[in-house]
Amino acid sequence: MTTSTHKKLLNQLSNKPGKIEKYKKYNVPKKRKHGEKTHTCRRCGRTGAHISKYGLKLCRHCFRENAIVLGFKKYR
Repeated sequence: MTTSTHKKLLNQLSNKPGKIEKYKKYNVPKKRKHGEKTHTCRRCGRTGAHISKYGLKLCRHCFRENAIVLGFKKYR
């Protein structure tokens, strides 16, 4: 279940406290403590291909767009 689906359903059940507690008990995604999905890009929010070296916290797509602005040079 995706996060957006999860939030939409919680909005629909907001007036039914009994049903919302049961839903949360079994269907709310767990908070991740480690792994690939815990690191997200600061700029776009992607979780894959994450560069955290030098405190960048960017995905590779955003890094390529901003590399020159950040002070990185392309070596051939």
